[in-house]
Amino acid sequence: MVAALAATLFAGYQWSDAALTPNLALDLEGGTQIILTPVPVAGGEITSTTINQAIGVIRNRVDASGVAEAEITSQGNGSSAKIVVSLPGNPSEETLNLVRTSAQMEFRPVLVTGSGAPAATASPSPTPTATANEGPAAPSSPSDKSYYVTAAVQKQFDALDCTNAANRTGGVNGDPKTAFVTCDKDGASKYILGPVEVEGKHIASASSGLQQLSNGTVGTLWVVNLKLDSTGTSQFAATSARLYKETEPLNRFAIVLDGLVISAPKINDVIPNGQAEISGSFTRESAATLAGQLNFGALPVSFQVESEQQISATLGSEQLQKGLLAGLIGLILVVIYSFAQYRLLGTLTVASLVLAAVITYLTITLLSWTQGYRLSLPGVAGIIVAIGITADSFIVYFERIRDELRDGRPLGAAVEHGWARARRTIVASDTVNFLAAVVLYVLAVGGVRGFAFTLGLTTIIDLAIVFFFTHPMMEIISKWRFFNEGHALSGLDPRRLGAPTTRYVGRGRVATAARPTGPLDRDAPAADATVADRPVPVGAGTATGGTIAERRAAARRTPVTRTAGPTDSTSTTAGPDDAPTEGNEH
Repeated sequence: MVAALAATLFAGYQWSDAALTPNLALDLEGGTQIILTPVPVAGGEITSTTINQAIGVIRNRVDASGVAEAEITSQGNGSSAKIVVSLPGNPSEETLNLVRTSAQMEFRPVLVTGSGAPAATASPSPTPTATANEGPAAPSSPSDKSYYVTAAVQKQFDALDCTNAANRTGGVNGDPKTAFVTCDKDGASKYILGPVEVEGKHIASASSGLQQLSNGTVGTLWVVNLKLDSTGTSQFAATSARLYKETEPLNRFAIVLDGLVISAPKINDVIPNGQAEISGSFTRESAATLAGQLNFGALPVSFQVESEQQISATLGSEQLQKGLLAGLIGLILVVIYSFAQYRLLGTLTVASLVLAAVITYLTITLLSWTQGYRLSLPGVAGIIVAIGITADSFIVYFERIRDELRDGRPLGAAVEHGWARARRTIVASDTVNFLAAVVLYVLAVGGVRGFAFTLGLTTIIDLAIVFFFTHPMMEIISKWRFFNEGHALSGLDPRRLGAPTTRYVGRGRVATAARPTGPLDRDAPAADATVADRPVPVGAGTATGGTIAERRAAARRTPVTRTAGPTDSTSTTAGPDDAPTEGNEH
């Protein structure tokens, strides 16, 4: 995994524009700030709804361009409100133009439609015979394709790849008097559209709801109801009368917002009164979204760039250094604890943490290159928290192994039994952490999402490390003599863990660990166990507690003294297989 990630990053660095360090977000690197002032058109009014919908359009543009961790907010209220767009790093001129350009809504007839993929891989789609014209001539009707679909337009349509998000940034509305090639907002389809026939400013209102049936009852389908002003009513009536007679796809009327098709409904009837109903496979949410987008077209407002300037990092390199220092201190404390608690077994903890750190760094750097991800200070906090999550997994595993050693199992069996018990706990714990990260990412905004993303990412990496490195390495070192024989410095010494000196091995037998002697008794490795297998009468001896076999073994090792009668001498009794020995007289 490390080799694959490193090779991919190195290849991107050598032959592409990848960097060897992750990109930083606005709070750590600074960037460009653009302040937009809304300008009312045709006596329109600036409202909070206008501002919020404009922010939504700008955010869609910025996100589609690949810029992550951008901040788009509003300042002020009512007619004095402004939109502040802060882009991290050094954004390209194309990205800046997406912010500067005002969004427009327009209605255009569909001339050609096809799959969103380029022509070489796209599924067949109905295409007209292109003419040699490079510009429109006087058409016999606005939907006469031969006058608008020129060779150049057809070539542009064939080459367009709508599956690439970079081609769906919006902000390009095209000449309202010529054909326009564009994608839908999801990238599933692409279109050649005719000239603009109704402008979005003529939308009086739009709303969503359940369909009203002709008998006055309410249906079960979600629809969008559109109402036009007087100008839009006459224009829509003429267009609907013409398109109603056409066949697919010429009977469709595309709704274009910010240069992308958000809907292309089929005209089922002539609409003379300016009140249209858009139906289809809508849900409550999708119908409400389309209604909101249509309402944006009804808002007569554009935006003017008030100022554009470079801004410094709000937290800067000093805060990043302090955050990394805090993470380093936490890592050192975890390492100290690991060696104090697990002796040389703590080396496996350190190796696992280092490997997790390397994979996390490579993954975030690759995401910065391929997805435009930017690391923010909350993201750094999520990585620091992951140190504790990863260390917790090792502690659970090691303690399960030590529990098995306390029960008298040899190290090899203790590793397998301990892993079987530990992995359920580790998976359950990491699942809870990952679900918490997902909930935070979905529901939160701003920097909290950066924290949630790195928390979820490092949780997945933790599982990969434990399953594919820590456990396999534990199986390997359990075969090393230093650990297998329970050296005092291994962290796996059964005697230090309080393991019993005798262990039941079946069929009435127990294994007894011989205790070493000498001045190094505490640190010497355990001697080979001996097995006592002579039968012992039930109830013999004075030992209490332990298993039946352990009490029998204790009885064989402990002499029993009888109280002598008037004529008897006191003797020591022996087990049935022992030779009788003569006791001392009291």
